[in-house]
Amino acid sequence: MTVATTDGTTIIGESILISGSLNGDEDLTVRGRVEGTLTLTKTLVVEPTGIVKAEVQVKNCVIAGVVVGNVTATESVEITKEGRMVGDIAAPRVIIVDGASFRGRIDMGEVDVESGAAPRRAAAAPARPAFRPAARPAAKPEAKKAEEKAAATAPKVPAPPAPVAMGAVKRKVIVKRR
Repeated sequence: MTVATTDGTTIIGESILISGSLNGDEDLTVRGRVEGTLTLTKTLVVEPTGIVKAEVQVKNCVIAGVVVGNVTATESVEITKEGRMVGDIAAPRVIIVDGASFRGRIDMGEVDVESGAAPRRAAAAPARPAFRPAARPAAKPEAKKAEEKAAATAPKVPAPPAPVAMGAVKRKVIVKRR
């Protein structure tokens, strides 16, 4: 059963399966199944009995059921303790509560470190300045010879792997513990 409530929320009942493209300008609560694409200008709530297998574009998303597919939100995505999601999230604010299940990537946009500006989406990451270590003062000849001798007799230890660059500055993912 699909019900529209007085507060402007539409509820998709537990026995309902909607397959195809779903678009709307109001809040939507899913207790049944939705498959295909889902585009809303407001909030999507997937309750514990709800299953969404779709590409989702919404303002806010609260997942307490199952979502399989990518979710793009203009404001926030929250996965509750009961929630399970497989897919990528693109939103400026992401909350994954302790106990939730998530497999995918999270894109929270980029932050301009100098001005502290709001997140912005960019097609390519900006160029990063190269790391330049500080110059060391010149060593005395005796110290230099001792250092070379110690280096020649010391066992060769492989250098640790270089850290993997993770792109631009990353923002924190908020994890609530209940």
